[in-house]
Amino acid sequence: MTTADGAARGLSDSEHQRQLRRAVVAGTVGTIIEAYDFLLYVLVAPLVFAKLYFPHSDPLVGTLEAFAIYAVGFASRPVGAALFGHYGDRIGRKATLIATLLLTGLSTFAVGFVPGYETIGIWGAVILTIVRFIQGMGIGGEWSGATLIAMEWARSNSHRGFITGWTQWGGPAGLFFANIVVLIFSAISGDQFLAWGWRVPFWLSIVMVGIGLYIRLGIIETPVFRRVVEEQRVANAPVIEVIRRQPKEIILTALCRNAEQGPFYIFAAFVFTYGTTVLGSSRDFLLTALLVATGLSVISIPLSGYISDRIGRKRMYLIGAVTMGIFGFVYFALLNTMIPAVIFLAIVISFIPHDMMYGPQAALIAECFSPRLRYSGSALGFHLSSLIAGGPAPIIATALFASTGSGYSVAIYILICAVVSVTATSFLPDYTNRDISQEEVYGAEPAAIPATPGPATAD
Repeated sequence: MTTADGAARGLSDSEHQRQLRRAVVAGTVGTIIEAYDFLLYVLVAPLVFAKLYFPHSDPLVGTLEAFAIYAVGFASRPVGAALFGHYGDRIGRKATLIATLLLTGLSTFAVGFVPGYETIGIWGAVILTIVRFIQGMGIGGEWSGATLIAMEWARSNSHRGFITGWTQWGGPAGLFFANIVVLIFSAISGDQFLAWGWRVPFWLSIVMVGIGLYIRLGIIETPVFRRVVEEQRVANAPVIEVIRRQPKEIILTALCRNAEQGPFYIFAAFVFTYGTTVLGSSRDFLLTALLVATGLSVISIPLSGYISDRIGRKRMYLIGAVTMGIFGFVYFALLNTMIPAVIFLAIVISFIPHDMMYGPQAALIAECFSPRLRYSGSALGFHLSSLIAGGPAPIIATALFASTGSGYSVAIYILICAVVSVTATSFLPDYTNRDISQEEVYGAEPAAIPATPGPATAD
């Protein structure tokens, strides 16, 4: 959007900057709530759900069953991506974001009320599965909206990686708050954590939803989408059209996430299984280490986004994917020392390779799709990876560990994820620092990205 366009729409430069700040805050708060809601299950599943909903199963089998319900939330993400992607490209980013926030938050709130096996038998697990499916649908539409509401308010093409890096930071920040709350109520409830302590963090999500709703109601629609509407270029069936026009980008953006998403849930979820059964670490020790790791991501995620603005989105992402492939072996070597301080260090630094990809990832994926199809395309690409990476990761890791008894088998799995990501990313276009507000940009081959950006241009 040019300065003239902004003035024509009645927005001064200062008002535009204020809307950009609100959009970044709204997107970031949304991803924090999304991650808090979704990752609460990741933290509680190996600690509580295996015992509460599958009490007659072997501990490892019970953990696998709990993670199977966890995977349902990933399976429903592409459904939500298609549904909310349609409305995000048809009626706008803001309205769709409000709907996804309510769906995600209310379903998380409902998890805290699901009775255990001792009360209603297997129906507890059935209800939990249904609620988890609904929650995943909401999250399937959340990410793209949160990314686009920030990115499409950016006036300079040279800062998109840094701006969307903040909305990406909401993921680990949500895990940070989830860790804090679980730790607090684990201490407060003590031996009663299994009985009621775990439920309170889910109930508290309703407060976060209220805050997020208040912030999102205060922003206005993005200039990019308003231009699409004014030029009467709104797609009738955006999901179908983006699948027909940009199938390669959808597939490649899904595959490029393997090295980021799969390993992340190993570091955030499987570590509890490995830590408690092999390393003899306590629940609170592991939670505290993860807490510090998420705190470090406050720096590493926006920094990675910023660096991607300087050296190119693809280049930064490839560096992160290669680092992840190597780090899996370093990670388990450090854990297997059985030295508490070294275990703590391994967990704290485990998010850094992930953050090297996660920081530039939002811009990398969203930039691949034309403005009128951007919500649908980026949502489908981002969340299809849930079926092949995020959802199966803790199940695969637990199964590999159960069959081999070695964490290095999991490291090999991480390496395979990295190889897939490197291959897919190599074929993605790179629109770093280019004006992506125009439809015709997507009919031309992206130009080579300079090592340092030129003068900032107006969107």
